Parts: sequence; C-alpha cells; structure tokens
Amino acid sequence: MGAREVGLPDVVGSGSLPSAVKIWEVGARDGLQNESVVVPVAVKLEFLSRLADAGLSVLEATSFVHPKWVPQLADAAELLAGLSRRDGVVYPVLVPNERGLDRALEAGVTHIAIFASATETFASRNLNRTLDSQFEMFAPTVSRALAAGLDVRGYVSMCFGDPWEGRVERAQVVAVGERLLEMGCSQLSLGDTIGVATPGQVESLLEGFRDVSRLAVHFHDTYGQALSNTLAALRCGVTTVDSSAGGLGGCPYAESATGNLATEDLVWMLDGLGVETGVDLDKLVETSAWMAEQLGRPSPSRVVRALTK
Repeated sequence: MGAREVGLPDVVGSGSLPSAVKIWEVGARDGLQNESVVVPVAVKLEFLSRLADAGLSVLEATSFVHPKWVPQLADAAELLAGLSRRDGVVYPVLVPNERGLDRALEAGVTHIAIFASATETFASRNLNRTLDSQFEMFAPTVSRALAAGLDVRGYVSMCFGDPWEGRVERAQVVAVGERLLEMGCSQLSLGDTIGVATPGQVESLLEGFRDVSRLAVHFHDTYGQALSNTLAALRCGVTTVDSSAGGLGGCPYAESATGNLATEDLVWMLDGLGVETGVDLDKLVETSAWMAEQLGRPSPSRVVRALTK
C-alpha cells in the first residue's frame, strides 16, 4: 500500500518553517557501515540507484576510512568505480585524513566530508587524537581538498551527549564547529550520535552559532526524539537534514547509538507540512523494503512498516 492509497498525510502548513529542505541521505554509508555483514557491492550500487530514482539528490556513497576500522566499507574504490553518477545528484564520501583524501581524488570524488568530535573521549576513541589535536589532522586534508576544487563538509559527533562524559557543554560544541567552518568547510552537520537530545537542547545549541544557514542536523532515534528534534531545528532556520533510508545505521564506536532518523519518516512529516523535498515517498519506501529484504530483517522505519503491511 502506498502513501497515495492511504490518502495521508493531509498538507497542513505550520509557521516558521522553510519552504524546502535538502535531505542528505546517509544510508549507503552511515547506514551500511554498522551492518554485521558486508553488503555486496552490487547491492550497494543498486541501493544508490534506487535512492536516486526516488528523487534524493545528495547520496553519501561510502567512506575511505581504513578497512581495519570499518570493514563494511572496504570496497569504497570498487563501489565508486562502478557507480553510474546521475545528473543533479552528488555523491559525497567520508575521508578521515590525507590518505583518505588521496584515495578520494583517485576515484574522481567532488564532495568529501571530514568527521570531528565535540568531546575529548570520543576524539581519542574514534580518531586517536585529543580534542585539540584533531584539527592538526583536518587542516592539511581540508586545504588540499579545497585547492583541488572539492567541496568539504564537516561532521561533529557527540554534540548533545557523550556515553563516557555525559553532558556536553554548548560552548565546547560551538568552538569545534566554528573552527571547522573557519577552516573552510562549506557546511557543518551537528550529530546527536547517541540520540539523547531533546528539542530545547537543539534550539539552545543552534542559537550558539553565528550562521545557522551553514548548519545541518544529524539525529539518531535512540529515545524516539529524532523527528521532534528535526522540527525544532527547522524552526530555527536549518534547511539541511541528514537521514538514512529505512532508518539504517548507528555508530561502530558508540554502542548506545541506534539507527539514524529514517528518511521515510522525515519525508512523511515534511510532506504533511507542505515542505518541499523532491522525494517520491512511495519509491523510497519500495527501496527501503527491498534493502530490508537484502539484509534479512524488517526496516526500523515506522513509515516503511506502515506502508508495506
């Protein structure tokens, strides 16, 4: 059963929301990197093709992290070599350092993302760096990427809570984020890596930044707050939202991190609010139901489950 057959959602707008939202689809990277098995390249390529068919224009394709740390994405070069790039669709890849950048350049990538930590402990566990010294690793990567004409996005993890340190000070998150923007990142994605944020906390953090138009949000749904947090961010002026088709994903370095905000759940809400996304919900649901079959388990997305009964 499709969304049109259900007859919902009715379009009823709500004040102080953007007219359109860019969805940064992370299912093929952030979603599949947390799978216990390695998904075949052919399946990943089909997944990306189907996502493009559904109207998603930003598809984070893979990561050039060392295979030892994320074996699920060890096939990054093979995947990019086999990718049929669509007009109007960008395929960013995650790079951890200059070696990752070298591999991205060899693969003809035009958009990259780097990932930083807002906390000392996660910087140590995820990057083997201190909170301050992580920037020594980013600086040459970003400067070389910009010189080569690449667009660079910055991720910041643990923006709202850390499983080892607990509460994260707003000033600390803002300091990390602003430093990445000053370094040359075109956009900053603020990550609720373990899914503990609430709407008031989201509003407070966003108020700490000088230019909300350069911010994106990346919520995990551990406590069921991802959609409400997204709505709070949109009301603050954010117009780019990260999400994962079918709600795939987590974080291999933080066991308490569950799946990402499901793209279908996000599109259902935005469709109902009259906010343009360019995404065909029925095609997207079909894609996530197909991927769930490949993985051998039901999709975590509430909308996918409701429309595929």
